[in-house]
Amino acid sequence: MFGVMTRHEEELEWSEFDRRFYEVKDVSGRASEPVENAVNAISCFADNATARADPEVLSVNDAGEEATRERPYFDWSHVCPTHPDYREGLLATIETTTAANGDVRLDDVGFARAEYCFCDRCTRQFEDSAFDDRFAWRASVITEFVADASERIPGRTYLTVHPDPYPGHLYERSGIDVEALDRYVDEFVVPLYDTAYGTTYWLEVIASGFVDLFETPFSIELYAADIEIDELIHAAEVADAYAKDVLFGYDASTARAALRRMDADAREGATYGT
Repeated sequence: MFGVMTRHEEELEWSEFDRRFYEVKDVSGRASEPVENAVNAISCFADNATARADPEVLSVNDAGEEATRERPYFDWSHVCPTHPDYREGLLATIETTTAANGDVRLDDVGFARAEYCFCDRCTRQFEDSAFDDRFAWRASVITEFVADASERIPGRTYLTVHPDPYPGHLYERSGIDVEALDRYVDEFVVPLYDTAYGTTYWLEVIASGFVDLFETPFSIELYAADIEIDELIHAAEVADAYAKDVLFGYDASTARAALRRMDADAREGATYGT
């Protein structure tokens, strides 16, 4: 099946899409009212607005450098996953969202990078924990958050992960322990974004890696903004060979045009016996 991830409610009504995801809270911190006719998606620990308003929430590395969008390698600012007030507010938002639709997609879950977080609170909690390994402690923090979120989600829990299936990379980068999270996550979402999709061998390599990594079903999300339709169709065909479903992000018009073309091509190629 093919679906859409959008910020525009009217696009959720378009019949070409089998599945619909609506961005309720994005990395900018912008929030919208949840909808009934789509899975509402919430950016969890990426929040530029909260970081600007209260820098105390930010993750820091061991040199005291904050994980903000102004620093290299960061596209947005990262909130520390152990910040109690932010975390409780986030869980409350998740619970409130389920009043509109029982399914929820959790985006941007995890620590900022492998070098984070060394704030006083994280340092203290790690030292007081039963863990000798900092990566194991970080993974326990993220698993606990997803477990708490899942308890508040009566329907399906979706979790978006960084597109790196190489063994140990999600664990070290973000604190994502795939095996531990399997019991709380109904479906993973892997964004494989490109600005052209001129070649797709890399897409196939990454997708096949996630086939080996996951036992839980996963969908692939493609970037549809400013992409030529032929290239998007080719990428969708590759992704569809590996993923449960294929989603298109942030340009529903191009995605709809691609699906119409794919449907037309399938009809033209159909043969019928007598």
